[in-house]
Amino acid sequence: MVTNTQSGTNVHEIAEGIYRINTPVSIPGGPGSFSFNQYLIVDDQPLIFHTGPRRMFPLVREAVGRVLPVERLSYIGLSHYEADECGSLNEWLAGAPDAVPLCGKIAALVSINDVADRPARVLADREPLSLGKHTIRWFDAPHLPHAWECGFLFESRTSTLLCGDLFTQGGDGQPPLTESDILGPSEAFRGPMDYYAHAVNTHSMLERLAAERPTTLACMHGSAWRGDGAALVRALAEALDQEQKRRAA
Repeated sequence: MVTNTQSGTNVHEIAEGIYRINTPVSIPGGPGSFSFNQYLIVDDQPLIFHTGPRRMFPLVREAVGRVLPVERLSYIGLSHYEADECGSLNEWLAGAPDAVPLCGKIAALVSINDVADRPARVLADREPLSLGKHTIRWFDAPHLPHAWECGFLFESRTSTLLCGDLFTQGGDGQPPLTESDILGPSEAFRGPMDYYAHAVNTHSMLERLAAERPTTLACMHGSAWRGDGAALVRALAEALDQEQKRRAA
């Protein structure tokens, strides 16, 4: 459903109890047509993963409010410290008085426990957290694709990998959920402005994610994806390996 006709902000359920909030934007001088997504897990202790940029807060808040009361939120999650990940963190904390930031230990140490109005709930690598019917686990992924504090969430009930900036696609992020190829479009988008750090252990970190056998990939930019997530994550690892070999040749 479209929640704001002026911005085009919309909400769709991509897995049981997991909603994608999507806002299409135009970035002149940058990638042109683009999108920002947040993911809302509706449960006894609701979670939003990615806040969106601070200036987008009214749009995202309006969209969340169409699914559940904002004040019910328990966790405001982020992959790493960047405006589209946590730019409106304190606005969410103000609107949800029982909510706390949710992140990995490095993010809490170097940024979140200073800038946030409430201390973070810190997740260790592979630590599970029950939200009720859904259970999430945090995976440390430093510098994948960028940022020392980076990490991802895997929701075990729906086999959904909240994969942040992995598989970023240009365009308006439609359709909400696709089974078509997203690796090709995401690699084409990355080409002119490579935002990967290319850490030496990139392949092994991607293999850890693939081993969870996700069936839904909740991308932060572009369409979410459904299918053999393990195969797609391994294909990304192979593409990055081949690129590094070409650079070294």
